[in-house]
Amino acid sequence: MQSLSPPSPIKSLIRPRPRVIRASPNKLVLQCIYRSDSVSFPNGVGSNRADWQSSCSILASKVVAQQQPTDKSSRSGDVDGGADHVAAVNGHKTSMDLNLVPIEKTASNSNGNSSIKPHQPQKPLTITDLCPAPMHGSHLRVAYQGVPGAYSEAAAGKAYPNCEAIPCDQFEVAFQAVELWIADRAVLPVENSLGGSIHRNYDLLLRHRLHIVGEVQLPVHHCLLALPGVRKEYINRVISHPQALAQCELTLTKLGLQAAREAVDDTAGAAEYIAANNLRDTAAIASARAAELYGMQVLADGIQDDSSNVTRFVMLAREPIIPRTDRPFKTSIVFAHDKGTSVLFKVLSAFAFRNISLTKIESRPHRNRPIRLVDDGNVGTAKHFEYMFYIDFEASMAEVRAQNALAEVQEFTSFLRVLGSYPMDMTPWCPSRGDDDDDDEKNPF
Repeated sequence: MQSLSPPSPIKSLIRPRPRVIRASPNKLVLQCIYRSDSVSFPNGVGSNRADWQSSCSILASKVVAQQQPTDKSSRSGDVDGGADHVAAVNGHKTSMDLNLVPIEKTASNSNGNSSIKPHQPQKPLTITDLCPAPMHGSHLRVAYQGVPGAYSEAAAGKAYPNCEAIPCDQFEVAFQAVELWIADRAVLPVENSLGGSIHRNYDLLLRHRLHIVGEVQLPVHHCLLALPGVRKEYINRVISHPQALAQCELTLTKLGLQAAREAVDDTAGAAEYIAANNLRDTAAIASARAAELYGMQVLADGIQDDSSNVTRFVMLAREPIIPRTDRPFKTSIVFAHDKGTSVLFKVLSAFAFRNISLTKIESRPHRNRPIRLVDDGNVGTAKHFEYMFYIDFEASMAEVRAQNALAEVQEFTSFLRVLGSYPMDMTPWCPSRGDDDDDDEKNPF
């Protein structure tokens, strides 16, 4: 497995130790201070849930111990060194400083008891408060494959608006970024309406232990980019991702480009390469955002051969989400059988019997046992290819019919794994701009 070499944006993920403001004593705020140098993860949290639970136990015991009235000096000493004398709870060392900060109290009431200011309510500390990966909001760190301007970056922004997008040079690096807590989520493509499945990511879904927590569908709008001042007559080479080249082949021919096609890793990377090397005889197929980022001009807009060009991305996380029934859900599974593909009909029948619609069936070679030999004394030895089957179906794992279907599937298969049960992308259909019938209008050459 390739080692992870984080790009420069990852350095900014190590958050500095927050400043603690101390107020008057007698009431305490439970506050967790992360130290990035205390553990291997850049966000400075414990390596497992036991650390978080231990930290909560320490904090709870500290509250009870310090609610007893003591003199000012005693209280000050407890606050300053309260987290230093506790080494572990139930054998688990904590990886955080747990300082208890007093809150300013108001005037005493008629009973002589102090009270908290009403405009500063304090909530009990929970495991969620210690979790470094926010469930919602704009602070999520989302890994994607490619460079800024890639379609995967746009998909990450659509899935998690205002997130911190982290570029990765390979798909597997994005998986590793989530597993190593460098990123909270990953958004990766799995299929395109014209180019079909991205097989590499299907294989990685099986190799890694991440969970699918959502999907997003992104219309793909290709543009022909070149350096400022370059005309299409000067172009003798067009570079882009292999699928982008295939999706624009007819339009490139209609434009009269007698240019060689050359495949690179991603679309935005092609634009970046041309700009960095000042290649005035080369054009790239990429997004309009890539043109803005790398200072290139758009020679032709909407050059995809089919306007119904949509890529489906999946959102990956370390933990699964809780399936629900109040909105449409989709579930993805992978299975195999020791005796070949004859079990596929029985598996499909389990879903058909319960009126569960399938949206995807994909087969991939069984890496651990790609060939099965069957000896027949009369005709010889037959060689059968072994496959893993990936299926997406429209049902939530919270539904009884889905649970019963998988229980039946498990009886027929030797291996079954649920990759995720997640909300379906129900955004309205919005095809790419342009129309196949008016190529002259969208490509004025």
